[in-house]
Amino acid sequence: MRTTINSMRFCYHVRQFSLCSSWSVSVEENLMQADLSVLGMYHHADLVVKAVMIGLILASVVTWAIFFSKGAEFIKQKRRLKQEQQLLSEARSFTQAREIVQQFAENSFSRQLVNEVHNELELSSGSEDNEGIKDRSAFRLERKVAGVARYLGRSNGYLATIGAIAPFVGLFGTVWGIMNSFISIAHSQTTNLSVVAPGIAEALLATAIGLVAAIPAVIIYNIFSRTINGYKADLGDVAAQVLLLQSRDLDLSASSVPSVSAHSAQKLRIG
Repeated sequence: MRTTINSMRFCYHVRQFSLCSSWSVSVEENLMQADLSVLGMYHHADLVVKAVMIGLILASVVTWAIFFSKGAEFIKQKRRLKQEQQLLSEARSFTQAREIVQQFAENSFSRQLVNEVHNELELSSGSEDNEGIKDRSAFRLERKVAGVARYLGRSNGYLATIGAIAPFVGLFGTVWGIMNSFISIAHSQTTNLSVVAPGIAEALLATAIGLVAAIPAVIIYNIFSRTINGYKADLGDVAAQVLLLQSRDLDLSASSVPSVSAHSAQKLRIG
């Protein structure tokens, strides 16, 4: 009797093991049949998740387009500014500086700074208040340098936006995909892994794409911000150099006027 019971128990365990084995084999077969590649998960994704993925991919394309275009522009501008700064350092007067910048390109920021000071000198030609001329010239140059910094950073807003919202957009796609997976479980009335896994994988793919779009955008934004700040500082040095030349010319012209007047008065006394 005891032998019969043991035999029945053994048969029961063997049957359970065979059922579990057949279930695991069927799950593995179903998972193998499901295309879990990136392209396959995209094709099987919900319409909303597809839209999220496409939007994030486009955002990533925009990020890299800005990186290559603006990166080339920054390298060109920094190299040009360094050469112009070396040439302007040879000037001993504002007049010489004006002659030097004539060989610069029309869109040269150094040339624009010199032109700003020259315009102020022309507008203030009837004024004898040299300190007022210097203050107005300094204000013009300060505004010009700030405007150049804004011009160079005109694409940074896109990078900041992509870096800030891309992870949340990807998270939205993930939540939507997991919600659809739970709905599929409810409709199929089974917790079979082959039913749940593909939907969850598609949902997590949206988060992965969001991170791929956001991380480079944040890194590139920080690199460009530091580059713009450095360029602004270098351009500020050029502006200070131009102001120095203008101040020297104004002081020399002011000191030459009394000497001429004194010489004329001496000649009148002698006569």
